[in-house]
Amino acid sequence: TCPMRNVIAHFANKWSMLLLVILDEFGVMRFNELSRAIPDISPKVLSGHLKTLESIGLVKRNLYAEVPPRTEYELTELARTLIPILNQLSAWGRENLTAIQENLTK
Repeated sequence: TCPMRNVIAHFANKWSMLLLVILDEFGVMRFNELSRAIPDISPKVLSGHLKTLESIGLVKRNLYAEVPPRTEYELTELARTLIPILNQLSAWGRENLTAIQENLTK
């Protein structure tokens, strides 16, 4: 029943947030382009996160009936409203990374 927990649980992991930021930066991308942009994610994990982001309305998948088939991914308008928040979180992380790392070594 907690709105924050229910919403954030769907995208608050390292891969989903990174996918959203990459799609914001580069725009429409194909699966292999996303895979190259995040070389340490497996195809299975990438596919799963894209499906989850699509199911909650943050990513739009466009399938083109071509030979071979072409699939492209892009942010939805809903996702675009989330990007400023992710950018703020990223800025906070950059500003406080040293302090956090120092606290972890205590």
